[in-house]
Amino acid sequence: MADYDVIVIGAGLGGLSSGALLAHRGLKVLVLEQSGRIGGCCSTFERDGYRHDVGASIVEITQPIELVFKALGTSFGEEVDLIPCDPIFSVMYRNGERITVEKSIEATGKLIASLDPADGRRWFDFCDYCSDMMDVLLDSILVEPADTLGDMARVVKKNPALLRYLPNFMSTYQDLIQKYFKSDQVQRTMAYQSLYMGMPPALCPGPFAMIPYSEHRGIWYPRGGMIRIPEALVRCGQKDGMELRLNTPVTSVIVRNGRAKGVVLEDGREISSRMVVSNVNPRMLYLDLIGEQHLPWLTRTGVKSLKYGKSLCMVYVGVDCKPPLDAHHSYIAVSMQEVNDFWAKHVETGVMLPANANYGLVCWPSHSDDSLAPEGHHVLNVIPESFYHLKGTNWDAFKDRFIDEYIDYLSEKLVPDLRGHITHAIGSSPVDFERHLRLPEGSIYCFHQDASHQAVFRPSSKSKCIDGLYLTGSGTHPGGGVPTTMSSGYIAYSQILKHERC
Repeated sequence: MADYDVIVIGAGLGGLSSGALLAHRGLKVLVLEQSGRIGGCCSTFERDGYRHDVGASIVEITQPIELVFKALGTSFGEEVDLIPCDPIFSVMYRNGERITVEKSIEATGKLIASLDPADGRRWFDFCDYCSDMMDVLLDSILVEPADTLGDMARVVKKNPALLRYLPNFMSTYQDLIQKYFKSDQVQRTMAYQSLYMGMPPALCPGPFAMIPYSEHRGIWYPRGGMIRIPEALVRCGQKDGMELRLNTPVTSVIVRNGRAKGVVLEDGREISSRMVVSNVNPRMLYLDLIGEQHLPWLTRTGVKSLKYGKSLCMVYVGVDCKPPLDAHHSYIAVSMQEVNDFWAKHVETGVMLPANANYGLVCWPSHSDDSLAPEGHHVLNVIPESFYHLKGTNWDAFKDRFIDEYIDYLSEKLVPDLRGHITHAIGSSPVDFERHLRLPEGSIYCFHQDASHQAVFRPSSKSKCIDGLYLTGSGTHPGGGVPTTMSSGYIAYSQILKHERC
């Protein structure tokens, strides 16, 4: 007899979703997490009375999340206290001007019309198109397996309306935005959001151009921090007997006769199981935890060819005053070309932009939830654009100077006198994310999310070479992000119910 029905490696959102769902189904489930905190990038830590979110900063496109909680016999709203964020974001221009965007589609139309009347009219056509596309995608490809071309054919057969939008996967975010909006100033309010998928506008697949619309369906912040979402999954799972062990690294997956049979821990102990669900990076899973000796050449070649995506640099800032910002999210206005050039001329070459030419996002969580900081104080999460490979230096040597220069720039140009009110500033570079969260190259979305890394081109949720092995998380379909990683957990759960004796 195996010790468990299922061992889940990693307590990120994908692993916790699948683990809780399988426990609710009556299986004996053990979740093993290498760190001392659940949630991975969707987590929260405390420093001197300030609560900072590790990576993820808001919740939007909640349907996949609702699907998971409904299958657990509850609802997202029952388990997590969600605070609506309105306005949804503010755009900061380098000359000091700002535009603040409300949730209301009508109000946004008027705002865009004040910048360009023709674009203001086209805004409503854009919203109609994206609304329908979003509904179709949420009912089809985002919640269904995409392991094979057969899976894709079944999704299309089940949801023929998807055919209308499949050509968008062969176009880009930039193509779709520029189809509707001609004004450079208007485009600057929509260029940055492509980076929510980890890609510049010229490489990000076309369907993600719905993000400037989807935010108007609502964005929310969990009261108490982003960790409230993984905490809710653990709470639901533990009600059904799911076990969770923190600070328990896995060093290998046991494979016998082509089937996953358990794991080996860092201390040498073995734990057996009927199935293994992996929430770790698929390249690490296959090449390090399983080993090339268990892999056919096609799998070895395939996982080695996958390219890691956008790296993350975060600065967790405590301030002793209310900052001069207007929304939960504020980002520096940049053109499509500036974002594309950063990718081509800097990410690819390793030469970092000077701080005063950089851009990025300033997240103000305590704007939505003032319980995150001591009374009268606030928390900011500052996210400059960055990358892993630096030419002529490394992040350990470069981080402090880079962060200081970027905060100086924000303080002088965009967030007046920020520097004079900082109580602490904690930097986390791509290398820090690699060390602490085991995200290779600090990639929060795991692999690129361009067309060559989508759906069937991403590692399969049901392993094609190891029986009893299932994958969740940002490295598999449908990719990185809070709703999509939870969707991956639901897909793995569905695959197990279909292919295993449960």
